[in-house]
Amino acid sequence: MKPGGTLAALVLGAAVWAGALAAAAGVAAERPGDPARGGAVFEEKRCARCHLPRGRGPGMGPALEAIRQPQGVLQLAGRLWNHAPVMFATFEKEGLRWPEVAQEQMADLMTYLQADPSRDPAPDLFQGQVLLIRKGCLKCHRLRGEGGLVGIELTKYHRGYQSPVAWATTIWNHSPRMAGHSARMGLLYPRFSGDEMVNLVGFLNSAAAASTQ
Repeated sequence: MKPGGTLAALVLGAAVWAGALAAAAGVAAERPGDPARGGAVFEEKRCARCHLPRGRGPGMGPALEAIRQPQGVLQLAGRLWNHAPVMFATFEKEGLRWPEVAQEQMADLMTYLQADPSRDPAPDLFQGQVLLIRKGCLKCHRLRGEGGLVGIELTKYHRGYQSPVAWATTIWNHSPRMAGHSARMGLLYPRFSGDEMVNLVGFLNSAAAASTQ
């Protein structure tokens, strides 16, 4: 497979991914999310400052009702990915640190935001493979030894693809670095819409599983 596309995506250094891989090792013991705890995380991480309920004045981000609605877990992960650059710029302007989220906190937060894995459709693996190329992932990463040398071999993340929460935690915590790296390379930060994140993760999970056989 030849690397292609014009966008850089999933730009993670090997050192960054080492922590993600360690977290992914605990996928089987993942704790179910709790909406009450998730509401507390939403407040603690300053999400509530920008995402106000409708009728309580304009916030800097979409209203709470726009982001807290029935949705798929990977669909929400895609929205978090898309949201990161604007939020990072806002935090940087105000002199605030990026609010990193632990995996258990992410599980609670996603439950609070009404994300349900049963709402994600079955992935289209062919479309996921197309996205991997079109979004420019292989400019930095390798798949089965082919591609860039900035990030890890994508099949090595393996168990992390099996947990949407682990995946969302990884891309949230490291998206500022990915956005910064893309900017330094003069490339646009990619966005995901519809079922694109579902298809991409589904393909990566399939490729990683095949590599262990």
